[in-house]
Amino acid sequence: MSVLILPDQPKYVAWRHRMVQQLRQKGITDENVLKAMDKLPRHWFAGNTLLDHILYDVDQAVAIDCGQTISKPYTVAWQTQLLQLNPFMSVFEVGTGSGYQTAVLCEMGARVYTVERHAPLFRKTKELLAALRYTHAHCFLGDSWDGIPEMKDFLYDRILVTCGAPTLPEGLMRQLKVGGMMVIPVGTTEQRMLRIRKEGEEPSQWQVEDHGNAKFVPMLEGRNF
Repeated sequence: MSVLILPDQPKYVAWRHRMVQQLRQKGITDENVLKAMDKLPRHWFAGNTLLDHILYDVDQAVAIDCGQTISKPYTVAWQTQLLQLNPFMSVFEVGTGSGYQTAVLCEMGARVYTVERHAPLFRKTKELLAALRYTHAHCFLGDSWDGIPEMKDFLYDRILVTCGAPTLPEGLMRQLKVGGMMVIPVGTTEQRMLRIRKEGEEPSQWQVEDHGNAKFVPMLEGRNF
């Protein structure tokens, strides 16, 4: 498979600047998040260039392969801001998807370990991230209920879940460092965006913050070949 990286034309730069201005107006204040999203062309991560103008609409998600979506810019900025990310932190991302969120995290200096359950999407996105030289993005194929088997003894600074879990996955919380945080949409018919701070190993020491309504594709078990 060869990767086609489209030129970053002036119109895309202008659309990104406008997108970032709108994100500010909607309450995104983390300058590192805004800087990363202002720099990163979203159209690199969507296959249908006929939709390129929609990609920079802050409130518009766009369909990609395997029935998945590239989240709307506001959602990406919102979840990333909730992470309170610092450079060189390790981040476990559940749901690689298009790779756009992965790239935003890399632009912010994170070491990203990302897992995708859809094999065609995994292969395509892994190749794209490599072509873009995101050397700190490590891609894995599989589901995410118990983390990445190859990383079973590793503890992360942050976990970001980009699909909706029916309940809080305690197995993922066990993979956080004490002092770490997970940002995750939780719920079935209704989802809430939660940020969980791990203050100790016991669930009673996990501080749960509710940051409002969310809407994501469901978190599923098993690989999809």
